[in-house]
Amino acid sequence: MNSGTNIKSYIVQVICLLYMLLFVYAGVSKILDFENFQVQLGQSPLLSAFASWISWVVLAAEFITAILLLIPKYRKAGLAGSLALMTVFTAYIFIILHYSSFIPCSCGGILEKMSWNVHLAFNIFFVLLSILALTLNGSLRETGKTNFKYAPSFKLMAVIMVLSTGFVVLLFLSSEDAMHHRNPFLRRYPHHPAEYSASIDLKYNSYYFAGHDGNRIYLGNYDFPSYILSMDSNLRHHKSEKISFSPGKIPFKIITINVQPPYFYLYDGSVPAFFRGDLKNWKITKEFKGIPYFTRAVPIDGTTLAFRSNNSKKLANVLGIFSEDSIPKINYKRDLLQKQIDGIFDTDGALLYSDGMKKMIYLYYYRNEFIVADKTGSLSYRGHTIDTITHVRLKVSALKNGSKYKMSAPPLIVNSNAAVSGNLLFVHSLVQGRYENEKLWNKSFIIDLYDLKSKSYLLSFPVYHTGSSSLYSFIVTDSHLFAIIGNDLVAYKLNHAIRKEIKDSQ
Repeated sequence: MNSGTNIKSYIVQVICLLYMLLFVYAGVSKILDFENFQVQLGQSPLLSAFASWISWVVLAAEFITAILLLIPKYRKAGLAGSLALMTVFTAYIFIILHYSSFIPCSCGGILEKMSWNVHLAFNIFFVLLSILALTLNGSLRETGKTNFKYAPSFKLMAVIMVLSTGFVVLLFLSSEDAMHHRNPFLRRYPHHPAEYSASIDLKYNSYYFAGHDGNRIYLGNYDFPSYILSMDSNLRHHKSEKISFSPGKIPFKIITINVQPPYFYLYDGSVPAFFRGDLKNWKITKEFKGIPYFTRAVPIDGTTLAFRSNNSKKLANVLGIFSEDSIPKINYKRDLLQKQIDGIFDTDGALLYSDGMKKMIYLYYYRNEFIVADKTGSLSYRGHTIDTITHVRLKVSALKNGSKYKMSAPPLIVNSNAAVSGNLLFVHSLVQGRYENEKLWNKSFIIDLYDLKSKSYLLSFPVYHTGSSSLYSFIVTDSHLFAIIGNDLVAYKLNHAIRKEIKDSQ
């Protein structure tokens, strides 16, 4: 054997050794912290839907390839496997950097401190090493050939790289479709979709969000229903307004204020009463006459509102539309809410309206479903939150011969509250997903974000506890998410991508 052959053999052996060290170290690191490895894959924008089996496949592939590289007889197979694995890893990082919806945290082990771009360069270097080793290994076997002696190796490498890249692309497309439309209860937590910007102490827990006009938010107070507190998005420049209204002898119980420029609305479903006023002078100017009793209501425009009442059979909830300009004024939509147990508690939820989409949204509290309907109450579609709880888990007892119902055990709450802005639905979920950090759930509220236009799940982000661990309500403007947590009013600034989604839908 000549010196040239010896050098080629030595280079191949060194490359094989480097790969064995890399794969063994990477595999052992994953085994030692396997749970965290699966969590990282579960948070990946490419592999989320396949994290459970991909984690085992990657481990097996790394160890098997290292063993093949150790045995001279199977060295070519080991180098081919090394090229395939490193091409897969390289294609994965390239797609992460250029085509994914967000860039996740880096992998663990020796590569944890690398940026994604440095990691990409590292992988490309090892791809080139495997190409060099396969080329030299082929020349060692075909020393008697002088023309195109490397062609078989080049063809093999080209096929390996094309198939490996195609495999990653297929996984990416399949995972994206699954995550957005057939989510297997895997949340995505991109970096900083909403960042804390300000907070103030409201002193009392009787405040609630009345609405916003883009630049200012408005807070109502159940203890002082005639007064409205407003402030800018930085929670400064406070201003107090007093509603000019002479209700006479109306037996109000719980007055609620809703601000939707250019109007504000004052209502109490137990009376029932519904009034409209002008934001310019805070005076009541119109009464909606003939409105039925209601338990939820949201204005649609100056003459129309959506409501929920208990006027259905056995006091079951029913949605309806009230319009001053139509005959009849009341139009019940009895097919919208779907009963599972009693039609009362099992259909409880939040009623919202998106002015940007001109759609009414009803989110169930105890199951993974929401309803989207147009402003006339006609069903557009039924959507689902990403958790897997399709049937309510509660027990209901009938009292006074069926004239009254009461929960006989604490229910499992799936969706605690919600807000809508443009085509985006923000849901406060109480159900922990797969591969999620327990510590994150212990110190924050998880908000899931859905695109009502594309009928898809987008991402999730935390809103952290303050001095309290109770999130009473929240509201979303064009640029911020505001939350009342205990007595604290907290502002989170939405990132550019979310703000652009909201703006484009208006």
